[in-house]
Amino acid sequence: MIYYFNSACTRAHIEFSEQLSLILSRTDAPKRPIAVMCIGSDRSTGDSLGPMIGYKLSKFCFRNVFIYGSLNNPINATNLESSIKFINQVHENPYIIAIDASLGKSEHVGYVTLAEGPLYPGLGVKKELPEVGSLHITGIVNTAGNKDNLLLQTTRLSTVMTLADIITAGFVETFRQNCISVYPYIQLLPDQLLPQLATS
Repeated sequence: MIYYFNSACTRAHIEFSEQLSLILSRTDAPKRPIAVMCIGSDRSTGDSLGPMIGYKLSKFCFRNVFIYGSLNNPINATNLESSIKFINQVHENPYIIAIDASLGKSEHVGYVTLAEGPLYPGLGVKKELPEVGSLHITGIVNTAGNKDNLLLQTTRLSTVMTLADIITAGFVETFRQNCISVYPYIQLLPDQLLPQLATS
């Protein structure tokens, strides 16, 4: 089942967080290292959603939750397979959450989607890439069409930024709410403790 959240709604990040928490509570994710793979390219506006979320989440320190992919170090078509292998080597039996931009119906542009099961990166632009994730999240940045690569290039930055803000806020809310019971070791660090990110 795919859940949709309208980023224009003021409670979008709360509703997203509640559903994400519910899904995770039904799995063994709390007992496993959680790897968040933010997939995309910083060279295309529409495809920059994943790296932008990775950049935002990297400003926080999550215990047992590890962020991969950012504006500085994106995970894209060229290194996706090697990144998956790396994460599985570094972490024992990780629970992978995959995040990527997507194209969809015009009425769904600006929506966040959340679903169990793997993500199929590059599917919308006819690329054959390995599937990844036990759970996946997408932000619908533009409409699907015959020239999908061009659509990603001409996507409005405001749409991407809004989606990135909602997904980031939803993640922080999810892990903060569960820090006492399900996620007891998550700690948020202020930006001043991360000068290399604060000045980038």
